[in-house]
Amino acid sequence: MGLSFSSLAPTSLGLFMEPLSEEFGWKRAQISLGLTLYALFAVPFSPLIGALIDRRGSRAIGIAGIILASCAFAAFSLANGSIAQWIGLWLFYATVALAIKSTVWTAAVSGLFSASRGLALAVVFCGTAISQTASPLLARWLIDEYSWRSAYVWLGVGWGGVALVLVVLFLIDPRHASGKNPQPPASGFLQPRLSGLSFREALRSTPLRKIAGATLLSSVLLGALIVHQVPILTERGLSREDAAMLAAAAGFASLFGKLCTGYLFDRSQSAWIGFCSLSLPAIGCVLLLQTDAPLMLIVGGMVLLGYTAGAYLQLCTYLTTRYGGLLHFGKIFGVMASLLAFGTGVGPVIGGLVFDYFGSYAPLLTLGILAGLSAGILVSRLGPYPTFEDQQSPRALRSRGQAGAAVR
Repeated sequence: MGLSFSSLAPTSLGLFMEPLSEEFGWKRAQISLGLTLYALFAVPFSPLIGALIDRRGSRAIGIAGIILASCAFAAFSLANGSIAQWIGLWLFYATVALAIKSTVWTAAVSGLFSASRGLALAVVFCGTAISQTASPLLARWLIDEYSWRSAYVWLGVGWGGVALVLVVLFLIDPRHASGKNPQPPASGFLQPRLSGLSFREALRSTPLRKIAGATLLSSVLLGALIVHQVPILTERGLSREDAAMLAAAAGFASLFGKLCTGYLFDRSQSAWIGFCSLSLPAIGCVLLLQTDAPLMLIVGGMVLLGYTAGAYLQLCTYLTTRYGGLLHFGKIFGVMASLLAFGTGVGPVIGGLVFDYFGSYAPLLTLGILAGLSAGILVSRLGPYPTFEDQQSPRALRSRGQAGAAVR
């Protein structure tokens, strides 16, 4: 639920584009600009948040982040037609939303699970699928029944309130649990030993660079398609209500994509898992490009896009733990989160600029074919998982003790 709330801004913005354009006369690229600034703001600060999580843990950061982000999201209802004010509201939201990014939630779970880490992360990333499925329907209902201003308030306070209660009651970070017994209460869970690359080694790692490249391509593509999915579908002749329903269907496909990818990664290291998961948008874009396409083809295209929207973040996180390890996961994944934020922010503006310039989303879908295939090829060439030295082995502990003695 914490991750679903952090995904609410990009997954709901498409429903607000039409009422904002009608009331203020804004173009879609102008509306998307706020989301871009929000994402770009996270680029330099995500590694710092990751380092803070490594030191302080996820629980305290997540609780404070949800409270502040709820207020900031509701504040979008105060928009008065000034682009400068709109940007200011997004910058305020961007600042506080750093504390509810995916690193906060994945760090806690990655430190708790080992053998079934892929599926555990998949369950966590179902939060984005929940947001992608529910936010179009809920936002459309609130806008139609009340107003876009009320929709921002109720989504921020209501969704954020539910997430806050659940996080306060149930979120446990095993590496930072307080008390005499730091282990998690469930006896069936074993905290994995922390091992992996140093931050400098990770920056030089070829597999991690390939993962980063595939992550950037996928986040730009899906950032554009998810935010503009309702306008894309209405361009294909669907009503706004039907477009919202198909967006929800893509959300269900996203849920399946996360769970299926996590399940497969726990049981196989095949390069085809990553290739197929990230290349499906190419087929989806081909289907959506068809003029006068039957409804079933449009549904199929949205389902394929939804599957990858669910799989790519799960894939990035899991592969980062395997090729980078857990010792400095917060910092390493903080860099990946920066790329995710950059792509998520740039994608919607690219989509808006393409539509404003060409008057159609067809060029965007054509570029999506190339981006999807390129991302899939990158993750298909990673090689076997590395084996890291156990940082808690007697040899490693002696080395650290000797190093500490030398420093003293």
